Amino acid sequence: MREMELYNVWCEKAVQDPDLQTELKSIAGDNDAILDRFYRDLEFGTGGLRGVIGAGTNRMNIYTVKRATQGFADYLNQEYDSPSVAISYDSRIKSDVFSKAAAEVLAANGIKVHIYTELMPTPCLSFAVRQLKCQGGIMVTASHNPAKYNGYKVYGEDGCQITLRGAEIILEKINSLDMFADVKTSDFEEELAKGNISYIGGEVIEEFYKNVLAEGINTDLCATSGLKVVYTPLNGTGNKPVREILKRIGITDVTVVKEQEKPDGNFSTCPYPNPEIREALEIGLRYCDEVKPDLLLATDPDCDRVGIAVPDGKGGYALFSGNEVGAMLLEYICDQRTKKGTMPKNPVAVKTIVTTDIVSLIGKAYGVEIIDVLTGFKFIGEQIGILESKGEEDRYIFGYEESYGYLSGSYVRDKDAVNASMLICEMAAYYRTQGITLMDARENMYKKYGVFYQTLYSFTFEGASGMKKMEDIMTTLRNDPVKEIAGLKVVRFDDYKVSVSKDLINGTETELTLPKSNVLAFFLEGGSKVIVRPSGTEPKIKTYLAAKQPTHEEAEVLEKKLHDEFSKNFQ
Repeated sequence: MREMELYNVWCEKAVQDPDLQTELKSIAGDNDAILDRFYRDLEFGTGGLRGVIGAGTNRMNIYTVKRATQGFADYLNQEYDSPSVAISYDSRIKSDVFSKAAAEVLAANGIKVHIYTELMPTPCLSFAVRQLKCQGGIMVTASHNPAKYNGYKVYGEDGCQITLRGAEIILEKINSLDMFADVKTSDFEEELAKGNISYIGGEVIEEFYKNVLAEGINTDLCATSGLKVVYTPLNGTGNKPVREILKRIGITDVTVVKEQEKPDGNFSTCPYPNPEIREALEIGLRYCDEVKPDLLLATDPDCDRVGIAVPDGKGGYALFSGNEVGAMLLEYICDQRTKKGTMPKNPVAVKTIVTTDIVSLIGKAYGVEIIDVLTGFKFIGEQIGILESKGEEDRYIFGYEESYGYLSGSYVRDKDAVNASMLICEMAAYYRTQGITLMDARENMYKKYGVFYQTLYSFTFEGASGMKKMEDIMTTLRNDPVKEIAGLKVVRFDDYKVSVSKDLINGTETELTLPKSNVLAFFLEGGSKVIVRPSGTEPKIKTYLAAKQPTHEEAEVLEKKLHDEFSKNFQ
């Protein structure tokens, strides 16, 4: 049994972290627990690592982090002369430990390290890579996952998450390394004293703030708008930067959710710190009942996503989806920049293929080119880079994905909840001065473009057996695709893994030009659609439902039918 052999090796050699030894001893004789920890290596995907914190090759720990970092170091030293790397980390358990472990490996490989003095958001990592002219970056975070998870995202010199090519090379190098024998390491404090590791100074953070503020359109209205905000950083990295930006644009009536203000890797009051779900916002919503703000703002632990809730006009608060907020921001940016004469020539907005199609109608109304990319904000960042290479980065006005990630500037190449928080508050302040609530603004948008009701459902498959079931489900849907969902015929079937789009009405096939990805899309008569893909970071299959109907009520009814029928595929 290979897993038992690995278990014994780890019992002998994984001695740097006492927590690992305690865990290894606790599972002695438990074959299932040993299998789950050692049946595979924690996968280094296109974004890096993500997994449950603990002992074993299939867990996040200093050894899996160091091995991945050695592979990254080998890649950097192959591709560049005298490379440097920026590192940041969030509030998760052992994030600071993992970031220092990564720094020690990089320094031991002759790579200069720039690391923040304290936890900082993901966009600040992307910014530091570009500002300090680094050849790579590492962000230690598991984004919005539950507390038992941590992760490790790798960035390229452009400030985007590493390219597909780069990820493949790094993975190949990682796979050639023995976990204990082939990893170079050093002492953090010694390397700091030598200058091989250095802390990122306040001037970089200040430059980040300046770039965020430059994206404002009506920030001069904020101070006198009377906007009232409740804000929760969900025990993550957003507390300082988001509050600082709001203060600088004049939004000072901000009530912070005290229970979720300070860093807390256990996320004691929100076990699933994801601003996409109501559970994470429950305490903030209780604050809203007392404070009666115009807006509840919630950023996730690494502050690259932001969710909101607004007064529903009935005494409560309604959560807006990422699709809705992104579409409203695009409409606001287009409308205001057009009126102010600051819209660039041939403007461009970028969205992922699972993001609402209302964006296409907004783009058409304002003459904005809409570019569709695969799921993952790095593909949005890649499009900004393509524009930059042609000296046309000013054409980019906005990019977003349905999972609450937004960016309006080219100064970073990842989603930025600091930037998005500012824009959302500015938008709310502007509409407030016009006597319009955010609820009104959403309804006005739907009256103008029609109702697009979109939802996301995740189906979890834990452990080794779960991985196999996920593969089987995707294979079945791919080889025997459904012909009808909720009484609506499938008129087009796209398989991004084989890059083929099939028109089921006339029987023709066309090539999909986006990179190959394990994504299936079912287009239904009437404009609705279903997209399904396995998560790249979690043991889940995700389904994106889009119901297009004349009214919100009809769209909700159709969405439920789509969900009830399509979810049978995951039982």
